[in-house]
Amino acid sequence: MPKKYHIDFKPVPPRFTPLGKSGVIDFREGCTRCHPCAKKACVYNVYDKRCFDSSTMADSIDYLCKNCFRCVQQCKKGLLTKSVNPEYEKMGDEYWTPEIISTNWTQAETGKIPVSGAGYGGPFSGPGFDGMWTDMSEIVRPTRDGIHGREYINTSVDIGRKPDRLQFNDSGDLVSELPPLLELPIPMMLSYPSFGHVSEKVRLAIAMSAAKLETLCIVRAEDYHESLAPHKQYLVPQVSRETLPSFIDKLSGHRAIEVIYDRDVVALWKELKQKHPDIIISIKLPLDGNEVQIAEALAAQGIEVIHLHADDHGNEIGKSSPRFIKDMVRKVHVRLVEQSLRDQLTLIASGGIAMAEHVAKGIICGADAVVIDSALLIALECRLCKNCEKHRPCPVAIDHVEPHWGSQRIMNLMSAWRNQLLEVLGAMGIREMRRLRGEVGRSMFFEELEADIFGRIFGERI
Repeated sequence: MPKKYHIDFKPVPPRFTPLGKSGVIDFREGCTRCHPCAKKACVYNVYDKRCFDSSTMADSIDYLCKNCFRCVQQCKKGLLTKSVNPEYEKMGDEYWTPEIISTNWTQAETGKIPVSGAGYGGPFSGPGFDGMWTDMSEIVRPTRDGIHGREYINTSVDIGRKPDRLQFNDSGDLVSELPPLLELPIPMMLSYPSFGHVSEKVRLAIAMSAAKLETLCIVRAEDYHESLAPHKQYLVPQVSRETLPSFIDKLSGHRAIEVIYDRDVVALWKELKQKHPDIIISIKLPLDGNEVQIAEALAAQGIEVIHLHADDHGNEIGKSSPRFIKDMVRKVHVRLVEQSLRDQLTLIASGGIAMAEHVAKGIICGADAVVIDSALLIALECRLCKNCEKHRPCPVAIDHVEPHWGSQRIMNLMSAWRNQLLEVLGAMGIREMRRLRGEVGRSMFFEELEADIFGRIFGERI
Protein backbone atom coordinates (compact mmCIF):
# COMPACT_ATOMS: atom_id res chain seq x y z
CA MET A 1 0.00 0.00 0.00
CA PRO A 2 1.40 3.44 -0.91
CA LYS A 3 2.25 5.98 1.74
CA LYS A 4 -0.85 7.76 2.98
CA TYR A 5 -0.99 11.24 1.54
CA HIS A 6 -2.17 14.30 3.40
CA ILE A 7 -2.39 18.00 2.50
CA ASP A 8 -1.77 20.37 5.38
CA PHE A 9 -4.50 22.99 5.40
CA LYS A 10 -5.27 25.78 7.82
CA PRO A 11 -7.68 28.72 7.75
CA VAL A 12 -6.31 31.69 5.82
CA PRO A 13 -8.54 34.77 5.98
CA PRO A 14 -8.90 36.91 2.85
CA ARG A 15 -7.04 40.19 2.51
CA PHE A 16 -10.14 41.93 1.15
CA THR A 17 -13.78 41.45 2.07
CA PRO A 18 -15.20 39.01 -0.50
CA LEU A 19 -18.44 39.79 -2.29
CA GLY A 20 -21.45 38.00 -0.84
CA LYS A 21 -24.44 36.70 -2.74
CA SER A 22 -26.97 38.69 -0.79
CA GLY A 23 -26.91 41.50 1.71
CA VAL A 24 -28.80 42.33 4.86
CA ILE A 25 -30.84 45.53 4.72
CA ASP A 26 -31.23 46.96 8.20
CA PHE A 27 -33.94 49.62 8.57
CA ARG A 28 -32.96 51.08 11.93
CA GLU A 29 -35.77 53.63 11.97
CA GLY A 30 -38.55 52.18 14.07
CA CYS A 31 -36.26 49.91 16.09
CA THR A 32 -37.55 49.66 19.66
CA ARG A 33 -34.43 47.82 20.89
CA CYS A 34 -36.58 44.98 22.12
CA HIS A 35 -35.14 42.07 24.04
CA PRO A 36 -34.00 39.62 22.82
CA CYS A 37 -32.78 41.32 19.64
CA ALA A 38 -32.98 39.20 16.48
CA LYS A 39 -29.40 40.19 15.68
CA LYS A 40 -28.19 38.63 18.93
CA ALA A 41 -29.85 35.37 17.94
CA CYS A 42 -27.56 34.92 14.93
CA VAL A 43 -25.77 31.60 15.46
CA TYR A 44 -22.92 32.75 13.21
CA ASN A 45 -22.42 36.05 15.10
CA VAL A 46 -22.24 37.95 11.80
CA TYR A 47 -23.60 41.14 13.35
CA ASP A 48 -20.82 41.14 15.97
CA LYS A 49 -18.17 40.57 13.28
CA ARG A 50 -19.67 43.13 10.91
CA CYS A 51 -17.36 45.77 9.46
CA PHE A 52 -17.11 47.95 6.38
CA ASP A 53 -14.20 47.55 3.96
CA SER A 54 -13.61 51.00 2.50
CA SER A 55 -11.06 49.69 -0.04
CA THR A 56 -13.66 47.58 -1.84
CA MET A 57 -16.79 49.41 -0.58
CA ALA A 58 -18.13 46.11 0.78
CA ASP A 59 -20.09 45.28 3.93
CA SER A 60 -18.57 42.16 5.49
CA ILE A 61 -21.99 40.87 6.51
CA ASP A 62 -22.78 40.16 2.86
CA TYR A 63 -20.03 37.52 2.86
CA LEU A 64 -20.37 36.28 6.44
CA CYS A 65 -24.14 35.75 6.30
CA LYS A 66 -25.12 32.11 5.71
CA ASN A 67 -28.63 33.01 4.50
CA CYS A 68 -30.48 31.11 7.22
CA PHE A 69 -33.02 34.00 7.43
CA ARG A 70 -33.33 33.57 11.20
CA CYS A 71 -32.85 37.27 11.90
CA VAL A 72 -35.34 38.22 9.19
CA GLN A 73 -37.98 35.92 10.64
CA GLN A 74 -37.40 36.82 14.29
CA CYS A 75 -37.35 40.63 14.02
CA LYS A 76 -40.68 41.61 15.58
CA LYS A 77 -40.79 44.90 13.69
CA GLY A 78 -39.82 43.38 10.34
CA LEU A 79 -36.89 45.77 9.99
CA LEU A 80 -34.45 43.21 8.58
CA THR A 81 -34.62 41.88 5.06
CA LYS A 82 -32.37 40.27 2.45
CA SER A 83 -31.56 41.42 -1.08
CA VAL A 84 -29.37 40.14 -3.91
CA ASN A 85 -25.99 41.85 -4.17
CA PRO A 86 -25.68 43.29 -7.72
CA GLU A 87 -21.86 43.34 -7.49
CA TYR A 88 -21.91 39.60 -6.79
CA GLU A 89 -23.95 38.92 -9.92
CA LYS A 90 -21.44 40.85 -12.03
CA MET A 91 -18.58 38.52 -11.15
CA GLY A 92 -17.20 36.07 -13.70
CA ASP A 93 -19.13 35.03 -16.79
CA GLU A 94 -21.52 32.36 -18.04
CA TYR A 95 -18.98 29.59 -17.33
CA TRP A 96 -17.05 30.88 -14.34
CA THR A 97 -20.23 31.76 -12.48
CA PRO A 98 -20.42 33.77 -9.25
CA GLU A 99 -21.38 30.54 -7.43
CA ILE A 100 -18.22 28.78 -8.62
CA ILE A 101 -16.04 31.75 -7.69
CA SER A 102 -17.63 32.07 -4.24
CA THR A 103 -17.36 28.33 -3.55
CA ASN A 104 -13.67 28.30 -4.46
CA TRP A 105 -13.09 31.35 -2.25
CA THR A 106 -14.56 29.48 0.71
CA GLN A 107 -12.46 26.40 0.04
CA ALA A 108 -9.27 28.46 -0.33
CA GLU A 109 -10.04 30.18 2.97
CA THR A 110 -10.98 27.10 5.02
CA GLY A 111 -9.52 24.08 3.21
CA LYS A 112 -12.80 22.27 3.78
CA ILE A 113 -15.60 21.00 1.57
CA PRO A 114 -18.43 23.56 1.48
CA VAL A 115 -21.60 22.11 2.98
CA SER A 116 -25.06 23.51 2.34
CA GLY A 117 -27.81 22.56 4.74
CA ALA A 118 -30.33 23.45 2.06
CA GLY A 119 -28.98 20.74 -0.23
CA TYR A 120 -27.72 20.95 -3.79
CA GLY A 121 -29.02 24.01 -5.58
CA GLY A 122 -27.25 23.71 -8.90
CA PRO A 123 -28.38 22.38 -12.29
CA PHE A 124 -29.01 18.69 -12.86
CA SER A 125 -28.21 18.99 -16.55
CA GLY A 126 -26.85 21.59 -18.88
CA PRO A 127 -23.87 22.38 -21.10
CA GLY A 128 -20.35 21.21 -20.41
CA PHE A 129 -19.70 19.08 -17.35
CA ASP A 130 -23.25 19.69 -16.06
CA GLY A 131 -24.50 17.26 -18.70
CA MET A 132 -22.46 14.43 -17.18
CA TRP A 133 -23.69 12.40 -14.18
CA THR A 134 -21.62 10.00 -12.08
CA ASP A 135 -22.70 6.73 -10.49
CA MET A 136 -22.76 7.02 -6.69
CA SER A 137 -24.43 3.67 -5.97
CA GLU A 138 -21.78 2.59 -3.42
CA ILE A 139 -22.53 5.55 -1.15
CA VAL A 140 -24.64 3.20 0.98
CA ARG A 141 -21.46 1.55 2.31
CA PRO A 142 -20.19 3.70 5.20
CA THR A 143 -16.77 1.99 5.25
CA ARG A 144 -16.13 3.48 1.83
CA ASP A 145 -16.82 7.01 2.93
CA GLY A 146 -14.05 8.87 1.14
CA ILE A 147 -12.77 10.95 4.05
CA HIS A 148 -13.82 9.16 7.22
CA GLY A 149 -14.03 5.55 6.03
CA ARG A 150 -11.73 2.71 7.06
CA GLU A 151 -10.77 1.76 3.50
CA TYR A 152 -7.73 3.60 2.15
CA ILE A 153 -8.29 5.38 -1.17
CA ASN A 154 -5.23 6.13 -3.28
CA THR A 155 -5.28 9.28 -5.46
CA SER A 156 -1.86 8.77 -7.08
CA VAL A 157 -1.37 8.86 -10.86
CA ASP A 158 1.58 8.08 -13.14
CA ILE A 159 3.14 10.58 -15.54
CA GLY A 160 5.27 9.13 -18.34
CA ARG A 161 5.37 6.27 -20.81
CA LYS A 162 4.99 2.63 -19.84
CA PRO A 163 6.37 -0.28 -21.91
CA ASP A 164 3.80 -2.60 -23.44
CA ARG A 165 5.78 -5.62 -22.19
CA LEU A 166 8.80 -6.53 -20.05
CA GLN A 167 11.67 -8.76 -21.17
CA PHE A 168 13.79 -10.95 -18.89
CA ASN A 169 16.92 -13.01 -19.58
CA ASP A 170 17.39 -16.67 -18.78
CA SER A 171 18.44 -15.78 -15.24
CA GLY A 172 15.22 -13.90 -14.62
CA ASP A 173 16.85 -10.48 -14.65
CA LEU A 174 14.98 -7.59 -16.22
CA VAL A 175 16.63 -6.53 -19.48
CA SER A 176 14.01 -4.08 -20.72
CA GLU A 177 14.97 -0.41 -20.54
CA LEU A 178 12.40 1.35 -18.40
CA PRO A 179 11.53 4.90 -19.44
CA PRO A 180 11.38 7.62 -16.75
CA LEU A 181 8.12 7.64 -14.81
CA LEU A 182 6.81 10.04 -12.17
CA GLU A 183 4.16 9.23 -9.58
CA LEU A 184 2.11 12.21 -8.42
CA PRO A 185 0.08 11.86 -5.21
CA ILE A 186 -2.86 13.77 -6.72
CA PRO A 187 -4.24 13.83 -10.29
CA MET A 188 -3.94 17.61 -10.39
CA MET A 189 -1.07 19.60 -11.86
CA LEU A 190 -0.77 23.37 -11.57
CA SER A 191 -0.13 25.99 -14.23
CA TYR A 192 0.10 29.74 -14.48
CA PRO A 193 -3.13 31.32 -15.79
CA SER A 194 -3.27 32.82 -19.27
CA PHE A 195 -4.56 36.14 -17.89
CA GLY A 196 -4.39 38.17 -14.71
CA HIS A 197 -1.81 40.20 -12.82
CA VAL A 198 0.55 37.20 -12.55
CA SER A 199 3.56 38.82 -10.92
CA GLU A 200 6.77 37.22 -9.70
CA LYS A 201 5.16 36.86 -6.26
CA VAL A 202 2.18 35.00 -7.74
CA ARG A 203 4.46 32.68 -9.69
CA LEU A 204 6.46 31.95 -6.56
CA ALA A 205 3.29 31.23 -4.57
CA ILE A 206 2.12 28.71 -7.17
CA ALA A 207 5.57 27.09 -7.40
CA MET A 208 5.75 26.77 -3.61
CA SER A 209 2.31 25.15 -3.62
CA ALA A 210 3.41 22.59 -6.22
CA ALA A 211 6.43 21.69 -4.11
CA LYS A 212 4.38 21.27 -0.93
CA LEU A 213 1.70 19.29 -2.77
CA GLU A 214 4.44 17.17 -4.43
CA THR A 215 2.87 17.72 -7.82
CA LEU A 216 4.08 19.51 -10.98
CA CYS A 217 3.66 23.09 -12.13
CA ILE A 218 3.87 24.11 -15.78
CA VAL A 219 5.68 27.42 -16.36
CA ARG A 220 6.40 29.10 -19.69
CA ALA A 221 10.10 29.50 -20.42
CA GLU A 222 9.68 33.27 -20.81
CA ASP A 223 8.10 33.47 -17.33
CA TYR A 224 10.82 31.42 -15.64
CA HIS A 225 12.66 33.44 -12.99
CA GLU A 226 15.61 32.61 -10.77
CA SER A 227 13.36 32.88 -7.69
CA LEU A 228 11.65 29.68 -8.89
CA ALA A 229 14.90 27.70 -9.13
CA PRO A 230 14.71 26.19 -5.59
CA HIS A 231 11.54 24.37 -6.68
CA LYS A 232 12.78 23.27 -10.10
CA GLN A 233 12.17 19.56 -9.57
CA TYR A 234 8.46 20.38 -9.34
CA LEU A 235 8.48 22.77 -12.30
CA VAL A 236 7.78 21.79 -15.91
CA PRO A 237 9.27 24.43 -18.25
CA GLN A 238 7.07 24.95 -21.30
CA VAL A 239 9.09 25.70 -24.41
CA SER A 240 8.48 26.18 -28.11
CA ARG A 241 10.90 25.64 -30.96
CA GLU A 242 11.71 29.37 -30.74
CA THR A 243 12.25 29.60 -26.97
CA LEU A 244 14.06 26.28 -26.46
CA PRO A 245 17.56 27.47 -27.49
CA SER A 246 17.59 30.13 -24.77
CA PHE A 247 16.42 27.62 -22.15
CA ILE A 248 18.35 24.49 -23.14
CA ASP A 249 21.11 25.11 -20.57
CA LYS A 250 18.57 25.40 -17.73
CA LEU A 251 17.03 21.92 -18.09
CA SER A 252 19.31 20.32 -15.50
CA GLY A 253 17.41 19.46 -12.34
CA HIS A 254 13.99 19.35 -13.99
CA ARG A 255 12.18 16.03 -14.12
CA ALA A 256 9.88 16.99 -16.99
CA ILE A 257 9.50 19.61 -19.71
CA GLU A 258 6.71 20.49 -22.10
CA VAL A 259 7.05 21.29 -25.80
CA ILE A 260 4.34 23.16 -27.70
CA TYR A 261 3.19 21.15 -30.69
CA ASP A 262 4.23 21.92 -34.26
CA ARG A 263 4.53 19.72 -37.34
CA ASP A 264 8.15 18.77 -36.63
CA VAL A 265 7.71 18.20 -32.92
CA VAL A 266 8.62 14.49 -33.11
CA ALA A 267 12.08 15.30 -34.49
CA LEU A 268 12.56 17.87 -31.73
CA TRP A 269 11.35 15.32 -29.15
CA LYS A 270 13.86 12.72 -30.36
CA GLU A 271 16.68 15.27 -30.21
CA LEU A 272 15.79 16.21 -26.65
CA LYS A 273 15.40 12.58 -25.55
CA GLN A 274 18.86 11.78 -26.89
CA LYS A 275 20.42 14.59 -24.86
CA HIS A 276 18.20 14.21 -21.77
CA PRO A 277 16.96 10.58 -21.60
CA ASP A 278 15.89 10.89 -17.96
CA ILE A 279 13.58 13.86 -18.50
CA ILE A 280 9.91 13.23 -19.32
CA ILE A 281 8.80 15.27 -22.32
CA SER A 282 5.17 16.32 -22.72
CA ILE A 283 3.71 17.57 -25.99
CA LYS A 284 1.09 20.32 -25.59
CA LEU A 285 -1.57 19.69 -28.24
CA PRO A 286 -4.47 22.11 -28.84
CA LEU A 287 -8.00 20.74 -28.99
CA ASP A 288 -8.85 22.31 -32.34
CA GLY A 289 -10.49 19.49 -34.29
CA ASN A 290 -7.30 17.68 -35.35
CA GLU A 291 -6.39 16.25 -31.96
CA VAL A 292 -7.53 12.65 -32.53
CA GLN A 293 -5.38 11.99 -35.60
CA ILE A 294 -2.38 13.89 -34.23
CA ALA A 295 -2.55 12.19 -30.82
CA GLU A 296 -2.69 8.78 -32.48
CA ALA A 297 0.36 9.60 -34.62
CA LEU A 298 2.30 10.95 -31.64
CA ALA A 299 1.48 7.90 -29.52
CA ALA A 300 2.64 5.56 -32.30
CA GLN A 301 5.96 7.47 -32.43
CA GLY A 302 6.60 6.82 -28.74
CA ILE A 303 5.63 10.15 -27.20
CA GLU A 304 5.41 9.85 -23.40
CA VAL A 305 2.86 12.51 -22.43
CA ILE A 306 0.26 14.42 -24.45
CA HIS A 307 -1.25 17.53 -22.88
CA LEU A 308 -4.63 18.23 -24.48
CA HIS A 309 -5.67 21.82 -23.86
CA ALA A 310 -8.91 23.70 -24.49
CA ASP A 311 -9.60 27.38 -23.81
CA ASP A 312 -10.36 28.84 -20.37
CA HIS A 313 -14.01 27.80 -20.71
CA GLY A 314 -13.20 24.24 -21.77
CA ASN A 315 -14.20 24.89 -25.36
CA GLU A 316 -12.63 23.82 -28.63
CA ILE A 317 -10.08 26.35 -29.85
CA GLY A 318 -10.85 28.53 -32.86
CA LYS A 319 -14.37 27.27 -33.59
CA SER A 320 -17.62 29.23 -33.80
CA SER A 321 -19.61 26.22 -32.53
CA PRO A 322 -17.06 24.58 -30.26
CA ARG A 323 -17.20 21.16 -28.70
CA PHE A 324 -16.53 20.80 -24.97
CA ILE A 325 -13.38 19.34 -23.46
CA LYS A 326 -15.08 16.24 -22.06
CA ASP A 327 -16.20 15.15 -25.52
CA MET A 328 -12.84 15.84 -27.18
CA VAL A 329 -10.75 14.08 -24.51
CA ARG A 330 -13.11 11.13 -24.64
CA LYS A 331 -12.65 10.78 -28.42
CA VAL A 332 -8.85 10.85 -28.10
CA HIS A 333 -8.93 8.28 -25.31
CA VAL A 334 -11.22 5.93 -27.23
CA ARG A 335 -9.11 6.14 -30.42
CA LEU A 336 -5.94 5.28 -28.49
CA VAL A 337 -7.72 2.36 -26.83
CA GLU A 338 -8.84 1.08 -30.24
CA GLN A 339 -5.25 1.25 -31.49
CA SER A 340 -3.90 -0.52 -28.36
CA LEU A 341 -1.81 2.56 -27.51
CA ARG A 342 -3.64 4.05 -24.55
CA ASP A 343 -1.85 2.23 -21.72
CA GLN A 344 1.55 3.23 -23.03
CA LEU A 345 1.31 6.99 -22.55
CA THR A 346 -0.15 9.66 -20.29
CA LEU A 347 -2.97 12.00 -21.27
CA ILE A 348 -3.28 15.31 -19.44
CA ALA A 349 -6.25 17.65 -19.96
CA SER A 350 -6.61 21.37 -19.23
CA GLY A 351 -9.11 24.14 -19.83
CA GLY A 352 -12.31 24.84 -17.94
CA ILE A 353 -11.41 22.84 -14.81
CA ALA A 354 -13.29 25.02 -12.35
CA MET A 355 -14.50 22.66 -9.61
CA ALA A 356 -13.46 19.42 -7.91
CA GLU A 357 -16.14 17.47 -9.77
CA HIS A 358 -14.58 18.58 -13.07
CA VAL A 359 -11.38 16.76 -12.08
CA ALA A 360 -13.25 13.48 -11.58
CA LYS A 361 -15.29 13.92 -14.76
CA GLY A 362 -12.23 14.78 -16.84
CA ILE A 363 -10.53 11.59 -15.67
CA ILE A 364 -13.65 9.53 -16.36
CA CYS A 365 -13.54 10.86 -19.93
CA GLY A 366 -10.04 9.44 -20.35
CA ALA A 367 -7.43 11.80 -18.91
CA ASP A 368 -4.86 10.55 -16.40
CA ALA A 369 -4.59 13.96 -14.77
CA VAL A 370 -5.83 17.53 -15.25
CA VAL A 371 -4.19 20.94 -15.03
CA ILE A 372 -5.54 23.66 -12.75
CA ASP A 373 -4.90 27.26 -13.81
CA SER A 374 -7.65 29.90 -13.58
CA ALA A 375 -8.93 28.41 -10.31
CA LEU A 376 -5.57 29.26 -8.74
CA LEU A 377 -6.20 32.94 -9.35
CA ILE A 378 -9.60 32.59 -7.70
CA ALA A 379 -7.87 31.09 -4.67
CA LEU A 380 -5.92 34.36 -4.51
CA GLU A 381 -9.23 36.30 -4.38
CA CYS A 382 -9.56 36.98 -8.12
CA ARG A 383 -13.08 38.07 -9.12
CA LEU A 384 -12.58 37.45 -12.85
CA CYS A 385 -13.45 41.08 -13.52
CA LYS A 386 -10.85 41.03 -16.35
CA ASN A 387 -9.56 44.48 -15.39
CA CYS A 388 -6.13 43.03 -16.11
CA GLU A 389 -7.03 42.54 -19.79
CA LYS A 390 -8.12 46.19 -19.93
CA HIS A 391 -4.81 47.29 -18.34
CA ARG A 392 -6.60 48.45 -15.21
CA PRO A 393 -5.46 47.86 -11.62
CA CYS A 394 -6.59 44.68 -9.89
CA PRO A 395 -9.29 45.45 -7.28
CA VAL A 396 -7.74 42.93 -4.88
CA ALA A 397 -4.07 43.62 -5.76
CA ILE A 398 -3.26 40.02 -6.69
CA ASP A 399 0.15 41.08 -8.00
CA HIS A 400 1.12 42.09 -4.45
CA VAL A 401 0.20 38.86 -2.65
CA GLU A 402 2.60 37.54 -0.05
CA PRO A 403 3.89 34.21 -1.47
CA HIS A 404 3.42 32.17 1.74
CA TRP A 405 -0.14 33.48 2.14
CA GLY A 406 -0.92 32.68 -1.48
CA SER A 407 0.68 29.25 -1.29
CA GLN A 408 -1.43 28.26 1.70
CA ARG A 409 -4.62 29.46 0.01
CA ILE A 410 -3.83 27.28 -3.01
CA MET A 411 -3.04 24.31 -0.76
CA ASN A 412 -6.35 24.80 1.03
CA LEU A 413 -8.19 24.75 -2.32
CA MET A 414 -6.40 21.58 -3.42
CA SER A 415 -7.10 19.94 -0.06
CA ALA A 416 -10.81 20.62 -0.39
CA TRP A 417 -10.80 19.39 -3.99
CA ARG A 418 -8.93 16.21 -3.09
CA ASN A 419 -11.36 15.48 -0.26
CA GLN A 420 -14.21 15.80 -2.72
CA LEU A 421 -12.41 13.37 -5.03
CA LEU A 422 -12.18 10.94 -2.13
CA GLU A 423 -15.91 11.33 -1.59
CA VAL A 424 -16.60 10.61 -5.27
CA LEU A 425 -14.30 7.57 -5.35
CA GLY A 426 -15.76 6.25 -2.12
CA ALA A 427 -19.33 6.67 -3.35
CA MET A 428 -18.36 4.80 -6.53
CA GLY A 429 -16.70 1.98 -4.60
CA ILE A 430 -13.33 2.75 -6.22
CA ARG A 431 -10.19 2.73 -4.08
CA GLU A 432 -7.65 3.60 -6.76
CA MET A 433 -7.62 6.81 -8.83
CA ARG A 434 -6.02 5.03 -11.80
CA ARG A 435 -9.13 2.86 -12.07
CA LEU A 436 -11.30 5.92 -12.64
CA ARG A 437 -9.62 6.72 -15.95
CA GLY A 438 -11.98 6.12 -18.87
CA GLU A 439 -14.60 4.51 -16.59
CA VAL A 440 -17.52 5.84 -18.64
CA GLY A 441 -19.61 2.88 -17.57
CA ARG A 442 -19.86 4.58 -14.17
CA SER A 443 -21.30 7.74 -15.67
CA MET A 444 -24.16 8.95 -17.84
CA PHE A 445 -24.08 11.63 -20.52
CA PHE A 446 -27.28 13.63 -20.85
CA GLU A 447 -26.89 14.25 -24.60
CA GLU A 448 -26.54 10.53 -25.29
CA LEU A 449 -29.48 9.61 -23.08
CA GLU A 450 -31.63 12.26 -24.72
CA ALA A 451 -30.70 11.03 -28.20
CA ASP A 452 -31.37 7.38 -27.29
CA ILE A 453 -34.76 8.10 -25.74
CA PHE A 454 -36.13 10.88 -27.94
CA GLY A 455 -34.00 10.62 -31.07
CA ARG A 456 -36.44 8.42 -32.94
CA ILE A 457 -39.31 10.78 -32.13
CA PHE A 458 -37.73 14.15 -32.82
CA GLY A 459 -35.00 13.08 -35.24
CA GLU A 460 -32.35 15.68 -35.99
CA ARG A 461 -33.76 18.18 -33.50
CA ILE A 462 -32.14 16.20 -30.68
